[in-house]
Amino acid sequence: MFMPESVPVLSAATLRSWRSLSYTQLVVEVASLFIPTRLVPRRDLEVLVAEALSGFSVPEVVRVARLKDGLSVLELFHGETLAFKDLAMSCTVRLLDYFLQRERRTATVLVGTSGDTGGSAIHSAKGLSGLDVVVVYPRGRITSVQEKHMTTVLQDNVHVFAADGSSDDIDRPLRRLFADPELVESHGLMSLNSVNWSRIMVQLAHFVYAYLELSGVEQGEAGTALPELEVVVPTGGAGNIAAGVIVQLMGLPLKLVAMVNSNDIVHRTVTYGDFSMAAEVTQTLAPAIDIQDPYNMERVFWLLLDKDGAAVKNMMEEFQHTRRHTLPEKHRKLLSQVLTAGSVTDDEILETMRKCWEENQYVLCPHTAVAVWRHYHCPPDPEVNRCYIATASPAKFQVAVQRAGLTFDLPEAVQALDGLATRCQNLDRSPDWCGDWETRLREKIQSSVSGSGGREGGNRADRTTAAAAGRGRTLHVHLSADMSHRSNKPVVCEQITCVAAVEHSDTRTPRLLGGDGHIPLCPDSASSHSSADNLRPHSVLIPALR
Repeated sequence: MFMPESVPVLSAATLRSWRSLSYTQLVVEVASLFIPTRLVPRRDLEVLVAEALSGFSVPEVVRVARLKDGLSVLELFHGETLAFKDLAMSCTVRLLDYFLQRERRTATVLVGTSGDTGGSAIHSAKGLSGLDVVVVYPRGRITSVQEKHMTTVLQDNVHVFAADGSSDDIDRPLRRLFADPELVESHGLMSLNSVNWSRIMVQLAHFVYAYLELSGVEQGEAGTALPELEVVVPTGGAGNIAAGVIVQLMGLPLKLVAMVNSNDIVHRTVTYGDFSMAAEVTQTLAPAIDIQDPYNMERVFWLLLDKDGAAVKNMMEEFQHTRRHTLPEKHRKLLSQVLTAGSVTDDEILETMRKCWEENQYVLCPHTAVAVWRHYHCPPDPEVNRCYIATASPAKFQVAVQRAGLTFDLPEAVQALDGLATRCQNLDRSPDWCGDWETRLREKIQSSVSGSGGREGGNRADRTTAAAAGRGRTLHVHLSADMSHRSNKPVVCEQITCVAAVEHSDTRTPRLLGGDGHIPLCPDSASSHSSADNLRPHSVLIPALR
């Protein structure tokens, strides 16, 4: 897992100067803080982001629903698969394709999904000549619309598997595959899950957008303190909330609230220091956050512990081996200073959906209801505005809408899914299900077009030669910190997706991985922050591996 070695700090003047920008323009501004122009020229970045976000169903891409009693809902679900994942995914895939074409390379993307990420990855990557996408979803644990967003895409570069298990189960064979350096290098294997830094990077923008829209910052005079904004986030894998923590460090005065369903590990961690998995994942009305392994909390821990790689390594190794870790009280207090949390049952989800409809004639998706529950049960500070993140359209969760006793006019695009042909392969449960799934997925990756020579520049020999050549080139970017800490082996980085990375060894000496050896960090990496008005790029673009 990767993070920028430095986090740029935004001044109040910079923030206020962004008030007139559209969401699309904000994505460009935020991304340009992390992407050097020598890697992606500014004009190219503007075109890529504009193209990535051109297919959304509302002109402004995202919008705020202002409802009664100060209930402000930031709608992030107007993309092709009706989920907030479309925002960062579309930009990430466009950026990846940009590098693949420039390098005349191919890649294979491996994605595990709890419901929304898989469909978003597929629709962002479908038909791209240099990219194969292999997606695994938990059979019987997602909605019909979520499933059809994946299985109705029949392009040759899309490969879908339905696994008899939870999304956390799916992560196990995927981790094994990503840990195989030969497979990774020969097939350009990478992830589009939120382990990919680019996903987190783009998500920073909607927190900035929410702040500029809802905090009241436009009423302040130059030189006055920035007002706070409370942002309530439905939370599963914790990628979205990790982005919020980074935005806090960038200087935005956000109060973050992570709301979860009955899979309440994030709530227990923040409130009690109990970072432990339950015996099994509980199926709820909000399936996209039915997660017991919120792997992006590793990013949050790393930031809060002042980038102490050794401490985070020990913490995460204990968690992965024993399924539990108890935070020391001093660490829990640090966490509670940037986050509060709460958990909601299915009955409370339905109650919130009904109440919002009765008061506003506005239908919430069950995940958004997990956040909006707080509006009805925890009145906001009258001095602080509050924003609720709407992560998906209710059209994807018709069973929950019906159970709440509500009706909803389905978009034509959703209705059309019922008439489309489908294609997927099953991964059945067996005594050695993890090994069996790994074998099946490995075979698919090895037979995919990107690894079979079916596309220009895509055969194994060409890829190995290109990788070797890439290792001898001048490094363009040098400030991305590897957080995986899973072994003492060098981190394998595709040049097209991760030009260089900092490895934190057990001796706590940051080193650059590149060329034939380790290169010392450049002097400008010593500071953890840039000046407010002299912002500089600080990280590599699309790191590929855990």
